[in-house]
This record gives sequence, structure tokens and C-alpha cells, in this order.
Amino acid sequence: MIKAAFFDIDGTLLSFKTHRISPGTLRAFERLHNAGVRTFLSTGRPDVLIPRMPVEIEAKITMNGGLVFTLPTTEAPQQVLLSNPIADRELQAWLDIAEGKNLCTMVFTDKSMLLANPNEIGLKLRDQLEFEMPPVVEIEQMRAVTAYQIIAIMPGEMDTSVQTLLPHCRLPRWHPYFTDIVAHDNSKARGMEAICRHYGIRQEETLAFGDGANDIEMLEWAGIGVAMGNADDTVKAHADRVTTDVDNEGIENAVLQIL
Repeated sequence: MIKAAFFDIDGTLLSFKTHRISPGTLRAFERLHNAGVRTFLSTGRPDVLIPRMPVEIEAKITMNGGLVFTLPTTEAPQQVLLSNPIADRELQAWLDIAEGKNLCTMVFTDKSMLLANPNEIGLKLRDQLEFEMPPVVEIEQMRAVTAYQIIAIMPGEMDTSVQTLLPHCRLPRWHPYFTDIVAHDNSKARGMEAICRHYGIRQEETLAFGDGANDIEMLEWAGIGVAMGNADDTVKAHADRVTTDVDNEGIENAVLQIL
């Protein structure tokens, strides 16, 4: 019996074309709630970049599992379930790379985001995900913060060399223009585990939806992992099911089959 459903945002809940939740997804959430299923977000975004959405969410996995928290209710305040920032030495190592190569980079803290070396690719990212650009700062200003996630705007061929210089981080790339950088033991799956422990839900009672490479651990950990039709084949290979794409009611079609 499914008791919890976890949703990636970009390419899963939100279409890259419309940046909106579809009518079918709204119907799917209603069906899940009527069946007693709790619903949660699981995203690479920080909370400051998560838009208001017309669906009920009880807790959020943000920054690929770096920060996980419940939403406050009338009965209980917000509770942090997991907090695991990037080690400072790894942050400094990345900023040395970004400064030396003049790479556009964003750094996410628990409550804010910063941008250095803005460029055209960074603007394309803004337009694709439909968010406001964060404050532009010098690299030196980034060195003093506690970072939970970094966006490194660089080509995929740099991943191996950067990974070598950041041994305690991992680079879950889900976009050809950039990669996320997170602490090596952070993942959406680890966030799911923290939420399930808090709410008393078993692993086999979970359902997860995703489309990117940073969703692979989540799809594997879930009792039922569903890849969106717009996911790469490498992501689909790690899922229990593949549904239609985000613009063709993929979530609703899967929920109708599973429940």
C-alpha cells in the first residue's frame, strides 16, 4: 500500500514549456490524498527557488538532500530533519576553480543564493527554470558562507577533473549546461529516508516521480520509482515504471495505474 509520494519539480511537476502544474497532475494529487497518501517535494532547488504551487506538500527535500524539513502547521512548527552542508574546504576548492576559469557559479545557503561571474548560459538557465537571478557578488563574498549546494555552469567534459579536486563532493549532472555540486553523501534518497523515518513510513510504501540524473537514487530507493517519459534512457533504466512525459499528464497516468 502506498503511503507517501515524492515529486521532483523541474520536468516532473513543472513543465519546461509552461512552468505550470497541469490539470491532470492536480487531479492526481487529489486522488493520492483521497487514498491517504502523503505528498512531498524532492528537488535540487533551494527553498528560495521553489515557487508556490497549488498542491498540498507536507515536507521538502531541497538541494538534493542537503536540507530537509517539514512545513509548519497549526499543530507543529517547521522541523529540520536533515542538514548537511558542503565542507568549507570543498567550497573553497570550487571557488578557486571558478575564479581561475571565470566560470559562472551559484551558491545556495539555507536561506539565500548568490551568483558570481554571470554569463549568457546563466541567463539561459534562468529562463528555462523561470526564476529571478540572485544577487551578483564577487567570488570572495562567497567564501564566507555555509553552502548546501553549488551550481557550476561548465561543460560536462570538466566534470571528471573537478570531481578529482572535490573528493568529498559529488556532481549529479542533470543538464548539459551545468552540474550541481553537493556533499558526497547527500541525495534525494537520503532525504526520503529522513522523511519516512519522521512520519513512520516504510520504504516499500513509497512512490517517487523524477526525470533527471539527480533523481536516480530516489527512483531506486522508492518502493515504486516512476520515470517521466521525458527522462533520458539512463534515468528510465533505474525506474520500476516509465510513464508519459510531463506535457502529456505523466503523473496522472501513472497514479491511475498504480492506485
